[in-house]
Amino acid sequence: MNPKAFIDQLDDAVILKAIAEAEARSSGEIRVYVSRHVAQDVLAEAAEAFARLGMAKTALRNGVLLYFVPRSRQFAVIGDEAIHARCGQEFWSDVSATISKRFKVGGFTDGVLAGITKVGDSLAKHFTRAGDDRNELPDRIERD
Repeated sequence: MNPKAFIDQLDDAVILKAIAEAEARSSGEIRVYVSRHVAQDVLAEAAEAFARLGMAKTALRNGVLLYFVPRSRQFAVIGDEAIHARCGQEFWSDVSATISKRFKVGGFTDGVLAGITKVGDSLAKHFTRAGDDRNELPDRIERD
């Protein structure tokens, strides 16, 4: 993952549209975070961002964070306790492999979109959207 290429090539509008579409099919919440720092421990930093963004405060504990650190050429995909309990570690590994495959050929937006789609499909399967569902977290790409 070339850091500059990653940041320059991300198509925010397309990514935000994919998040909105995925969330429209479930009660889950998906966030994307791009860190401009070097990660020492990408999973720990993703967990900190997850907490800082209030993702553990969703009613059904079904938030998912796609956390990218281009300068370290790393990323992490983490989900809250309810979605993790239903999907397990194998699912997160599969999402990561899907993203990695696209990143290796320079498809940075495609990789993010593929991750969002896979997560959205799982959320739709396990957390169907209720009539009174509301968007609990803002749909935006977070950056530091």
